[in-house]
Parts: sequence; structure tokens; C-alpha cells
Amino acid sequence: MDLIGAFVLLFVVMDPLGNIPIFLSVLEPVEQKRRMRVLLRELLIALAILFAFLLGGQYLLAALHLSQYSISVAGGIILFLIALKMIFPVPRHLRDDLEDEHEEPFIVPLAVPMVAGPSAMAILLLLATRHPDQLGVWSLALFLAWLATAIILAAAPLLKHVLGRRGIIAMERLMGMLLVAISVQMFLEGVTEFLGEHV
Repeated sequence: MDLIGAFVLLFVVMDPLGNIPIFLSVLEPVEQKRRMRVLLRELLIALAILFAFLLGGQYLLAALHLSQYSISVAGGIILFLIALKMIFPVPRHLRDDLEDEHEEPFIVPLAVPMVAGPSAMAILLLLATRHPDQLGVWSLALFLAWLATAIILAAAPLLKHVLGRRGIIAMERLMGMLLVAISVQMFLEGVTEFLGEHV
């Protein structure tokens, strides 16, 4: 995987378009003048957490004695489940009611798991362990994906107005379709590596 591939993968799993309604809902009780400051703080916290996983992930895996192909297979499964949720979203009345939160958000739910979610963490662990010599490339891909996500979320009110609810849903489902293909490829690569070592 190269810089562009890693950027696209990380951007898709961060799912900024799908997170627009949640971010707008959670930030609604916050004073208008503080919303952008709170959003920036949460995004920076998410970036710090993701970089921690990228730079320290290989040591965590070594401590847990986990192989690269097990992470690849697990990452593929996680991505597949995330993709299914993007294509077939859970009805709003069945979700956790985030709109009841009236306090200013801190870390949860905006930084984690909305931006720094389990799928993004799994991908960073996978990239760091499979190609530890390319940490600079992965760091740049992570920063660019985070920056694109930050720009989209900062422009959330405008995008919601321009695209409309149906437009955002359509974009999210298109990204979900792309993520299904990526997750299947990641899963098959892990299985192939396992069979190559044990058969």
C-alpha cells in the first residue's frame, strides 16, 4: 500500500460525512462561539490518539504476541462490519441517544470513537507492523486523512445545507461500498499470509 491508498483507507474509515449529523447534534448544546474551539480540541485529541497507535502499535502487538496476519484478518473483519453499518445504517431510534447529552463533549464521543475509532486504530496497527520502515509515509497519510476529516467536519453546517440529508446518506453509502472491497482484500491478504506460513 502506498501513500494514496493509506490516505483513502484512513479517510473512509474516519467517515466524516457519516459523522456530520452526530457532530452537529452533540455540538448543538454548546455555545455558538465555542463550537469551533471544542471541535478543534476534539479533533486534536483524536489525532494524538491515532499517532500513539501508529507509533506505539508494533510494540503493543509484540507485547501481546500477535502476528501480522491475525491483525490483517481482524482488521478486515472490523472494516467489513463498519462498511455494513455505513451501507445499512441502524435506524435512528435504535441508536444510543446522543442528543440527550447537554454537557460540553470531552473526548467521548467526538474524538473517540467518532474520529479515532477502532477501525482506524486497527488499520494503523496493521500499517505499522507490516511496513515499519514506512512510518513516515503512514504518518503523512494519517495527517492528510485527519486534515480532510477536520475540514469536512468544520464545514458540516454548510455541507448539510448544500448536500441535504439524502446527499450525505448517498455519499456515506458509496464510501461504505468502497470500504467493503478494501476489507475483503485485507482479510484475504491475512489468510494468504497465514496459509503461506503454515501450509
